[in-house]
Amino acid sequence: MYLFLIVAAVLLLDQITKYVVSINFEQGQTLPVIKNIFHLTYVQNPGAAFGMLAYWTTFFIAVTLVVILIILFVYRKVPASRYLLRIGLSLQLAGALGNLIDRLRFGYVVDFLDFRIWPVFNFADVAIVVGVGLLALDIIRTPEERKEV
Repeated sequence: MYLFLIVAAVLLLDQITKYVVSINFEQGQTLPVIKNIFHLTYVQNPGAAFGMLAYWTTFFIAVTLVVILIILFVYRKVPASRYLLRIGLSLQLAGALGNLIDRLRFGYVVDFLDFRIWPVFNFADVAIVVGVGLLALDIIRTPEERKEV
C-alpha cells in the first residue's frame, strides 16, 4: 500500500513542479524566494549528482532501470513491520522514476531547488535522499535478529 501511494504522490509533485518551472523559466534563470538563501533556478542537468558524467544518458537510463527492478524485488520481501524500510524504498523508487521520466523525455533532468550552497536539485532527488535516510534509520533501529529480508 505504501509503495503505490508514495510513488504516485512524489511523482505527481515532482513532475508538476518540473513542468511549471520549465514553462515559466528560461534555462539558467533564477528567482530569489529568500535572497541569497533559497532560489528557484532552472537547470537542465544532463549528468548525475552534481552534473557528473554529463551526457551519459543511456548509461543512466540502464542503471536506473536495474535499480528500479532491485527496489521492487526487495520491497516484496520486506515485512510490513519494517515500515521505515518500506517507506524508504518507496521514496527511492519514486525519485528514480521521476528522474528517469525526465531522461527519457528530454535527455536531461530538470532541477530547480537552489539553496546556493549546494548544487541545484529537484523533488525526485529529495525523495531519494530521504529514502536513503530512512533505510539507514531502519538499519540502525532494527535488532540484528530481525534484519533478514
